[in-house]
Amino acid sequence: MLPVFLLRWVPPLGTPFMLGRWLDGVLGRRPAVPIEYVWVSWSRIAPVAALAVVAAEDQRFPVHHGFDLNAIREALAEQRARPRGASTISQQTARNLFLWPGRSWLRKALEAYVTLLIEACWPKRRILEVYLNVAEFGDGVYGVEAASRRFFGHPASRLTRHEAALLAAVLPNPKGRRVARPSAYVAARARRIEAEMARLGPAYLASL
Repeated sequence: MLPVFLLRWVPPLGTPFMLGRWLDGVLGRRPAVPIEYVWVSWSRIAPVAALAVVAAEDQRFPVHHGFDLNAIREALAEQRARPRGASTISQQTARNLFLWPGRSWLRKALEAYVTLLIEACWPKRRILEVYLNVAEFGDGVYGVEAASRRFFGHPASRLTRHEAALLAAVLPNPKGRRVARPSAYVAARARRIEAEMARLGPAYLASL
């Protein structure tokens, strides 16, 4: 509980996913790459970036309490992966900050516990701020600031609607999708995200 409480105000120095990627390079399991991670506050992130990830990943983010029960029911009924998936931004934040890559019932149980703690201790804006800073957008590229500088040559505060949609289009699978030289699928997904951003409107996250 103490780390969750502290991280409400303190930027994380890194995440287990970043450490794991660095170790993969050191141990030769994957080609070594520099870890690019630059924390920026909410005020230094273009509002379109927040709207893009919500449009792509978790449109009920402002109103749920950590779990999107509708998405979970639909995913179970379909018995297949949905394009957006059933994990909320709160769950992905918990996973990125405190857990490890992989799948197991233990990790799912811990993810649920940490998600509840985060939702209880943090305001929604802080959850989204942290997620935007620790999500992986490319191999070794973590957070919108590092991603914006790497792929577009300018800070996250200057992201355009299309650039933000393109970044969101690679989530939550930046290993199989690329911002640089996007595939037809990623380009099409970015267009759908832009359409959803327009439908939600710029005021959708104003109350956070």
